[in-house]
Amino acid sequence: MTEYFSLADSDVIGFDLDHTLCRYHLKETSRLIYESFARYLVEHKGYDKDLLNLTPATWDFCFKGLVVDLEDGNLVKLAEDGTVLRATHGTNDLSAEDIIKHYGPKREWGHFNSLNTTFTRSAKYYFYDNYFDLPGALLCGRVVDMLHKRGNEVNSDFWKDMVAAIDHNYKTSAFKVLVRMC
Repeated sequence: MTEYFSLADSDVIGFDLDHTLCRYHLKETSRLIYESFARYLVEHKGYDKDLLNLTPATWDFCFKGLVVDLEDGNLVKLAEDGTVLRATHGTNDLSAEDIIKHYGPKREWGHFNSLNTTFTRSAKYYFYDNYFDLPGALLCGRVVDMLHKRGNEVNSDFWKDMVAAIDHNYKTSAFKVLVRMC
């Protein structure tokens, strides 16, 4: 390998969505991703327009390594051994007592072993492991909040709409809109 790398020497340059060859302005990028997901849910799936309203403090909810438990709408932060360090139901923090009620006295998340073998996704959970996923974690939490507000049961059905929003926004044609905005 030469001492210097020149993009001019490359036939193709690929960018993945997690900082490979460029640095993103995470605050602005996260806001755009969240807004596009939320707008899709509101306009195409009939979700409440409240999902479009965010405050700066709302972003404190987001950090890498959250797992959404699709069976009950909890978002959990795990230790290396699968112990639940903290958890929310929607965007509402669960108390230590609530965590023990959900995960037992040892605070063990039941799907931890499968997470270590399948990595990020299954029919029962989704692991938010990169910066482009984080707006989705916030939106999941807010959707669970909205479902409770409506009096609806929280189960994995909402995840189908989340996946539809992800698919819609990460189609090649969606990137053409972002390029024109930049």
